[in-house]
Amino acid sequence: MTTTPDLPIFSPEDIKQSRIIDLTLYKNNPRVHSDTQIERLAISLTEFGFTNPVLVDDTGNVICGHGRIAAAKKIGLDTVPTITLSHLTEDQRRAYIIADNQLALNSSWDDDILKYELEKLSENGFDLSLLGWGDDIPAFADEPDYGSLDDFEDPNETLANDVMKAIQIEFRPEDYEEAKEVVAEARKKGIYVGQELVKALKNLNQ
Repeated sequence: MTTTPDLPIFSPEDIKQSRIIDLTLYKNNPRVHSDTQIERLAISLTEFGFTNPVLVDDTGNVICGHGRIAAAKKIGLDTVPTITLSHLTEDQRRAYIIADNQLALNSSWDDDILKYELEKLSENGFDLSLLGWGDDIPAFADEPDYGSLDDFEDPNETLANDVMKAIQIEFRPEDYEEAKEVVAEARKKGIYVGQELVKALKNLNQ
């Protein structure tokens, strides 16, 4: 029989309304909230409600929720829901301020599922600008028809005039998944994969 750690589990009864003026923002909070983000948080609060309480210590120092407090003030709220984390040490509080933000950044989207959900919401008339992207809703390009390249004897010559958007590259089955992961990581870092591939091939041909 497995045992679970003795972790604090919070219930709705642990949430209380705290006056914003009684809360102290952490001056060394490394997370920066732009005016655009605060505006989008404010829109979210108005549409969905204050669903994510601010986390504070015993004396009202804010651990997590600096952006939500700024958004609450923007829409004229005087109080915000808070949960007090009495079990954390000073170092744990300092660490969690960072971890709470970074852990969320470590996830990614399943583009196929996200595309489906956005399409359903759009079909139902839901305002997609409320989802956090503002007007910058993700666009999903149709998958290139790589097979169509086989219809040309010399696709490089025939499709050279800014038409060919993709080049079919062969991978052995055992290398395919690794290649996808490498490309995905490169894209996350803003690396133009095509340019780097050309550079690498040029070096090989020298």
